Amino acid sequence: MMNDAAALAGMIPYDTIGLYEQPKPRFMFKMPRVVPDQKSKFESDELFRRLSRESEVRYTACRERAPEERQIRFINGCREGHTEIAFIASGTNLQIVFNANQNPYIPDKECDFDKEHGKVHIKSHFIMNGVCVRFRGWLDLDRLDGVGCLEYDERRAMHEDAILRDQIECYNRQLRQIEDTKRVYRDVNRQDEMEAVRRGIATGGVGVGGGMWRR
Repeated sequence: MMNDAAALAGMIPYDTIGLYEQPKPRFMFKMPRVVPDQKSKFESDELFRRLSRESEVRYTACRERAPEERQIRFINGCREGHTEIAFIASGTNLQIVFNANQNPYIPDKECDFDKEHGKVHIKSHFIMNGVCVRFRGWLDLDRLDGVGCLEYDERRAMHEDAILRDQIECYNRQLRQIEDTKRVYRDVNRQDEMEAVRRGIATGGVGVGGGMWRR
C-alpha cells in the first residue's frame, strides 16, 4: 500500500521509553521531534489534509489468519493497548498505542468497548511527520472496519513546542560556549607567540621556533 513506509517512518508514540541510553558526547544536538510550525504543516500538508477527513479504516494485522482468529487478536490487542489500522482511501498504515484502562469512572477513555454495542472507540496520541496528532475513530468488532480520522493535538503540540524552544536555546548556548573557548584558546596562543618574539629580541635573536638565529 502506498504511503506505508513514509507514514511509519515519520510516526513515533507521544511517550517513548528508552531501555538503555548510550553515553552522550560532550556536545550533541538531539534531532527535534516536531517541526517549528506544527499547525501550519497539519493544515497545508496534503497527507494530513486527507487523513483529517473521516474515512474508512480497517484492521490490517494477521491477514493470513481465519476471520474468527483475527477478531480475537484484534480485541485482545485493543485490551492490551495497541492495534494496526489502515486508512483505505490513502493506503496509510498506522501502528497505534493507547491507554487500554477500562475503568468506567474515566470520563474520556482512549479504548472504549462500552460506548456502542459491537464497536470499540479508540483514541491515540502520537507524533507523525513532526506534528502532534490524535487518531479518533471506531471499528466494528465483527467486520474489523470502521471510520476514523486524524486531528491536530493542540495541547501536546504546545508542550512539544516548548521542548523544541528549550532544545534550540540549549544548542545555541553550547555553540556560544564553544566559540568562547576557541576565542580564549586563540588569545592565549597569540600571547605565547608574542612573548616568544619578545624573548627572542631581548636575547639578540630574531624570530621564533626553529627559525631563531643570533647575530
